[in-house]
Amino acid sequence: MSDEQIRDLWRTMTLGWAEGDASLFASVFAEDVDFVTVRGEELSGRAAVEAGHSRLFATAYRDTTLRATVGLIRPLAAGLSLVHATSTIAPMGATTHAQAVVRLNGSASITAFHNMIPKGTS
Repeated sequence: MSDEQIRDLWRTMTLGWAEGDASLFASVFAEDVDFVTVRGEELSGRAAVEAGHSRLFATAYRDTTLRATVGLIRPLAAGLSLVHATSTIAPMGATTHAQAVVRLNGSASITAFHNMIPKGTS
């Protein structure tokens, strides 16, 4: 799995966010993803991630953008990498940090995702 395949996942995620398209946003996650939100909610599966973001894009995060930077890509085993990414939501300026596990199973997808707001930021 190349670093570029992994970075493409975050590019797709940010495009989906900018377009308010929860389906496109969620498409980077594995069908069986384990996703922890910044509020500590545990979502199980891509459909739950899509539904949750559909609500966000229709309300509090309507007309916002997500800028993401992949900072760490650490191969763990063949077809499996640990990824750290920082994202900023504009215009509100909220910054989050995510730790993710990316799996290559035919195509790259995020199989585990834990998002949080770092202490001292908004």
